[in-house]
Amino acid sequence: MRKAKDLVPREADRLGTVQGHRDGFGFVIPDDGGEDIFLSEREMSRVMHSDRVSVRVLGTDRRGRPEGQIVEVILHANKVVIGRLLNENGVLIVAPEDKRIGHDILMPPKGQGNAKLGQVVSVEIIDYPDSYRQAVGRVVEVLGEIDDPGMEIEIAVRKYGVPHVFSVAAQKEADALPDTVQQSDLEGRVDLRDVPLVTIDGADARDFDDAVYCEPVMYGKAKAWRLIVAIADVSHYVKPGHPLDDEGLLRATSVYFPRRVIPMLPEKISNGLCSLNPGVDRLCMVCDSVVDTHGEVLAYQLYPAVMHSAQRFTYDAVWEVLSNSKGPEASRFAELRPLLTNLYSLYKILLDARQKRGAIEFETTETQIISNELGKILRIEPRLRNDAHRLIEECMLTANVCAADFIDKNKHLSLYRVHGEPSEEKLATLRQVLRTSSLSLGGGDKPKPKDYSKLMREIKERPDANMLQTVVLRSMQQAMYQPDNEGHFGLAYPAYSHFTSPIRRYPDLLTHRVIKSILAKKPYVPVLPPTVPLNLTLPRKGKGRENAVNAKKSHHDAKEASAKGTRLPKLPKGANAALPIWGQLGVHCSSNERRADEASRDVEAWLKCYYMRDHLGQEYAGSVTGVASFGLFIQLENLFVEGMVHVTELGGDYFQYDEARQELRGERTGIRYRLGDRVHVLVSRVDLDARKIEFSLVKSVGLEPGGTTNRRQIILASDTGRPNKKAAPKKGRSGSKEPQRHSGVNVNAAKSAGNLGANQAKGKATKSTKPSKPTRSAGKPAGTKPPVRSTNAGRKK
Repeated sequence: MRKAKDLVPREADRLGTVQGHRDGFGFVIPDDGGEDIFLSEREMSRVMHSDRVSVRVLGTDRRGRPEGQIVEVILHANKVVIGRLLNENGVLIVAPEDKRIGHDILMPPKGQGNAKLGQVVSVEIIDYPDSYRQAVGRVVEVLGEIDDPGMEIEIAVRKYGVPHVFSVAAQKEADALPDTVQQSDLEGRVDLRDVPLVTIDGADARDFDDAVYCEPVMYGKAKAWRLIVAIADVSHYVKPGHPLDDEGLLRATSVYFPRRVIPMLPEKISNGLCSLNPGVDRLCMVCDSVVDTHGEVLAYQLYPAVMHSAQRFTYDAVWEVLSNSKGPEASRFAELRPLLTNLYSLYKILLDARQKRGAIEFETTETQIISNELGKILRIEPRLRNDAHRLIEECMLTANVCAADFIDKNKHLSLYRVHGEPSEEKLATLRQVLRTSSLSLGGGDKPKPKDYSKLMREIKERPDANMLQTVVLRSMQQAMYQPDNEGHFGLAYPAYSHFTSPIRRYPDLLTHRVIKSILAKKPYVPVLPPTVPLNLTLPRKGKGRENAVNAKKSHHDAKEASAKGTRLPKLPKGANAALPIWGQLGVHCSSNERRADEASRDVEAWLKCYYMRDHLGQEYAGSVTGVASFGLFIQLENLFVEGMVHVTELGGDYFQYDEARQELRGERTGIRYRLGDRVHVLVSRVDLDARKIEFSLVKSVGLEPGGTTNRRQIILASDTGRPNKKAAPKKGRSGSKEPQRHSGVNVNAAKSAGNLGANQAKGKATKSTKPSKPTRSAGKPAGTKPPVRSTNAGRKK
């Protein structure tokens, strides 16, 4: 540690947010967007994940990273922590479920309340840690046992700070809403109740927020198609400044877990008034467009309407009707079959236009978890997609593009869905990988979506297509919300907004309000309620980080000005004063979207780990889906579960990581492991706490760059000079209901999987003994007329 005299002047101290790591160290993410500042384990002993701190840069660590010292903790972010009540050498503690929090919470006498050992609890922190003291807290909520049905979701929503209980005011406002559409609601709306709009969703969908209709029309003397996309009018019921709007802004998105959804808005709205259920009147916002036979939008109108859904279809039922005109489903829906046929004809046109436009398409396998009544996985299977799914997607894309075009042409601020070009760094890495596979990406320093689309067509028929597609996908940036329209690179659109899901996405609700304000010729200026905390978390890199830095600054300046009773400096003449607010809304919605994804992945990872505990010692075929300096990520072919083979399990050789080729190569043997290689692995370890599954390599069959098959040598655990099951570090804890020490591999299961598996799982099977009380374990951590508004004879692609 440096001496005090070596510290930089206090004026250089920087503000930021602590980001913990499960291995004990951490970083400070500076508010100014500069390079992350490394915190040693000693510094992390004074703070917790997400704390706001002032940090002083001391120099650099041995890896060249800025290293810092905590000057002051400005705000303790963790008021309540979720974890498990354990006995640590006679002392009661709560071990946080969020491993980024590296502090056990000490329980004072009677602090455990009615909680029992091993249960999952919420703890209110009474005293925060520092260099000399442990964190102290008391139990304020008992959630139950670790393997109670749905416990993984209860943990995730608290671990990631996902709001999951509606405020009393919001619920009261929702309950006061009528159950049906009122006559007064119809004023100023186009009546589409005579149009047979239909909804097409998954069989398990509970809310239906979009409906479609299509018919052939004449546009002048040319044949065209009229497409009506009706979206539930959530903005009619959720008003700015009301508790429901505050709740919607706070959540910003619905969060989807297996068997459960945390909705953005109460059920009265999401599954009732704003769900386009069949046979009832519903208010909607409509994109009414005319599309020519080349897929160009010739004209469109956006307007509020009232509709009456003619039918609730599932994707499978629609596909049955379209693929078998004489089948039972076609007979059952004979009256609506012409409508579905029209939609399918338009879909083919839009698909052809999409390909000509150069939109990038990735062929990925989506999976779904099939659970039992207790919420535990029965099996994981691929989610089958058909043209009915794609048909609806193309209809929604058309509506979203029209909404963005309408807002852009009227020069009103809003949130666009922006997908930026790949960064120079990722582009260079991609070109290096392609070069090793005798491929190239056109377009020079600024490749266009068409260049990527052409590359994907070349990749499609290659034996290493999955590996190459993965590399291309990782070169892409993450889409985000922002007020500056920079287009959508992946979809090859000059302007793109989210308009079609206001039930589950707050940006769509904002888009509806903007469109209504333009139609009413009154500008819409959003107001940020002071009671709603914004999530302005900085992403790791890219334009999103820059946006978050600007949003943090504008938000801080506004709060300071409000506290001092002063006004903010006026923006340059002609600029809209609401621009900083829109920027903050964009960052908030993007951050909450990432948070929802992380929470969903966490639950899925836990369920998969729980599921794989019954498969310890068994062998499976798999493919390499990721390569890192520390090992290989493998996805099992039949189970669709991903785990890792540590580099130390690959044999006695020293393996060099080649990022450009995405491979590990043995220095002595020349053995290579690349993305897409097929391998056989044995399930050697499952860590519920860390949400990790570990494999041992049995054998591998890889594809060399020319497509020739090369069978590699069999690698046994005994060849590595290491045991097949790793000793568990001290910090981890068991994921079982009553924590206990595990012996690692289930040897009997390994024997049943074959002699090779049994040879790998050497050692005697130890009998697990149930301890008298749970302790820390050894596991690691009229509208029937076509619209007439022109779009200048169609958009140029």
